[in-house]
Amino acid sequence: MPNVRGLIAAAGAAAAALLVVTAAMVTSADAATAVTVQAEAFSAQSGAQVENTVDTGGGQAVGYLADGDWLRYDGVDLGAAGALSIAARVASAGTGGTGAIELRTGSLTGPVLATVTVAPTGGWQAWTTLTATAASHPAGAQTVFAVMRNATGGRDFVNINWFSFTNGASATPSASASTSAGWVNVDPARWNAQLAEFNAMAMDPAPANAVRVSEFNASCTYSHSIKDDPIVFPGLPGASHMHSFLGNHSTNAFSTGDTLLANAGTSCAPAPDLSAYWVPTLYEHGVAVEPKGVVVYYGSRLTSPAATVPFPQGFRMIAGDAKLQQATPAGSVNQFYCAGPGGEIGRSADGNWPLCAPGATLMFQLVFPDCWDGVHLDSPDHKAHVAYAYTGTCGGAYPVAIPSLSFVLAYPASGTADGFTLSSGMASSFHGDAFLAWDNAAQGHRVKNCIVQKAKCNTAGTF
Repeated sequence: MPNVRGLIAAAGAAAAALLVVTAAMVTSADAATAVTVQAEAFSAQSGAQVENTVDTGGGQAVGYLADGDWLRYDGVDLGAAGALSIAARVASAGTGGTGAIELRTGSLTGPVLATVTVAPTGGWQAWTTLTATAASHPAGAQTVFAVMRNATGGRDFVNINWFSFTNGASATPSASASTSAGWVNVDPARWNAQLAEFNAMAMDPAPANAVRVSEFNASCTYSHSIKDDPIVFPGLPGASHMHSFLGNHSTNAFSTGDTLLANAGTSCAPAPDLSAYWVPTLYEHGVAVEPKGVVVYYGSRLTSPAATVPFPQGFRMIAGDAKLQQATPAGSVNQFYCAGPGGEIGRSADGNWPLCAPGATLMFQLVFPDCWDGVHLDSPDHKAHVAYAYTGTCGGAYPVAIPSLSFVLAYPASGTADGFTLSSGMASSFHGDAFLAWDNAAQGHRVKNCIVQKAKCNTAGTF
């Protein structure tokens, strides 16, 4: 699609028809009214195009936004004067680097309500919710401008689905708060103690012949299958599609970081890794095909891994999108593939699945974000507290470098013309969950010796 730019003034009645305003009680210490404005509901704009989105709820989004582009929204009710919490649902492929959305009132150069920093999210349809806070704001209905800022100039850097303005409550709880609306905060005392222990650890010098790659791993086998998801549906057994679990044998809908640490049985080595890992179940002709082996890699994609810290206890995140249902022909990004002698010899009749040679193995690799906001163990969409380090560094809203986690799964199947299915649907819906629960010393020494020192380690954590 060409990047058409220019000024489009929309008729007021047409724009009003697109403006979705929702008044709701926000889960927090105080009652608050939230106003949600769909991005395509602008009254005027410069440099934007409206397009369909695969984000949750469907609908449309605004894309092709670069430095200097803007969107104008009339009649946005910001409520009574005082603190204002702002959320923006965005996606970014990272081609334009990190940028920002300035929210201003009155005019393009009016007072700044807040600035939302936008880092790459993994794709133009990889949606995440970012938040910001305005300490003060004008009361009542206002004209709000969203102005794009990006040092790369003309390069597109962000798509926007919607904005939300919440008067009287925080969209993201502070570090001293407990849990609100899906945000789970790290326990400062526990995290500081874990960090102090990590910082005090002596580094074991790598031998001269060490492979200089930041890496250690957990080698896992299949554990069990249940329709539970303690991240997405905590405390609700049977609420999910079927998952194939790896690691901690006790994992179920009621699992927490502490229960995982208290149950020592695991299908992963090393034994001190009591984490829970899971993926949607793969089916061939209606019969479950469980992984014959999974390597969970902990590494670094940063230019310098020196500042990497361990995962805090109870940290959780999701990679991939269970709701993404689209064709995955040969050459698609993030797809199943064949490894080994003969490799891929064909495709299923629908083109979505590879056919592997008799000596090859059906595989999938899933990569998780590796930069953290430093405050939250989890977020409402289980992604907003983390980001991918596309530029080789962590910074902005995600300043803390955590190990780059990835699953490499091998399945004992070659495939047929009929293809496979996932419990979550099409091949594009493959995703993975990680609920971290390591012995502090075991994880800490591996991060320091293998990742920080940039030396390849084995499953035992040795060189």
